[in-house]
Amino acid sequence: MKEYADLAMHTAEHLLNQSVVRLLGCGRAFSSHIEKKKSKCDYRFHRDLTPEEKEGLERLVNDAIKADLPVTADFVPIEEAREKFDLGRLPETAGENLRVVRVGAYDACPCIGEHAKSTSELGVFRIISTGFADGVLRIRFKLDR
Repeated sequence: MKEYADLAMHTAEHLLNQSVVRLLGCGRAFSSHIEKKKSKCDYRFHRDLTPEEKEGLERLVNDAIKADLPVTADFVPIEEAREKFDLGRLPETAGENLRVVRVGAYDACPCIGEHAKSTSELGVFRIISTGFADGVLRIRFKLDR
């Protein structure tokens, strides 16, 4: 398993990714840097976020946190995973089964990292800043605990 400096921040990354998919209709982050104090995710997008979109993302993530969703993992045959998930970042050495992390019914994606046991452990999600350059939307965030 991949170790993260902060399990809550990594779990928040999952919530942010799903919220971006739902609100903006683009794919999950293609790059991220997860740290204890603040983190960032990069998305392929065509502009920076509006203040309303930032507020909407914060609201979606915080609603999922407040819902006290369980975080679980199971293994799915790779052929089944291909039908449900983008496996573009999957290494060639991946086995016959992929570990899929689920955050309640809110999010599911292949992941090798460790996570909080429940979204209630996360605190309050806040977007620190966003920026846009060369087709990349960067979202910086933190958790207030």
